[in-house]
Amino acid sequence: MHYQEIAPIESLREYVRFFWVLEDFTINSEVHNYKIIPDGLPALIFQDRPSLFYGEDNIITPQLYIYGQFTKFTNQRVTEPFRIIGAYLEPTALKSIFKIDASEFSNQNISLNDIARESILEQLVNAYTVKDKIDILSDFLLLKLNIADYINTKAEFASKSLQNGATVKQVQSEMNLSERTLERLIKQHIGMSPKSFSRINRFQSSLKIIRNLDFKSLTEISYENDYFDQSHFIRDFRDLTGSKPTDFLAKAEEQLINFPKWKNNVD
Repeated sequence: MHYQEIAPIESLREYVRFFWVLEDFTINSEVHNYKIIPDGLPALIFQDRPSLFYGEDNIITPQLYIYGQFTKFTNQRVTEPFRIIGAYLEPTALKSIFKIDASEFSNQNISLNDIARESILEQLVNAYTVKDKIDILSDFLLLKLNIADYINTKAEFASKSLQNGATVKQVQSEMNLSERTLERLIKQHIGMSPKSFSRINRFQSSLKIIRNLDFKSLTEISYENDYFDQSHFIRDFRDLTGSKPTDFLAKAEEQLINFPKWKNNVD
């Protein structure tokens, strides 16, 4: 398996965190299971060939699609060699790019053809190099941003504050917004409630510690990340990954973070 990250061009850096490429050409009909773990970021995804990944209820994942903010983990499986190219977008980018409330994308994989008049699938399929494909994705995003010409500075501020660990109450107070107004702002521009977005960012902070093995006990992680206690942390972790922290360390093989290949045969 091979993975690489590519920085976006300067004009996309407010909207695209990074592009990535994940490929595995060694698969030979054996089922490989992956998990998608909520990370607070939507994405634009292209698969080199159609009908590669199957999601929940055996539904085929579109070849070129947007996935919105997920509030729970999901499973995908693949049985053939693959290459997928993605753009991890900033939390508020969907509203800026498509001028559609981000809540319309929540917990969904939506074919790009369903939400954009501009068709780039054929260009992507026929492009020869990874660089060419990323250039096509970049040009598409720039075109949509120029058409939309939209940014909400309040949503950007709230998003960054919550990502940096501020509580929902702190953001409300600092922005002088009512609970209902902040709720509406975050749902429109991020796609979930402020509480859910804060929960995912807190979870991701704890997951980073787990990955780096930078802890003495789960209780230590719990209190460092403002969980009530260890039980609260483990319950949240299981809800968002489908496993306990110890099982995640044993079974998750992460090249692309938050998209681990899952080793089901590990006891």
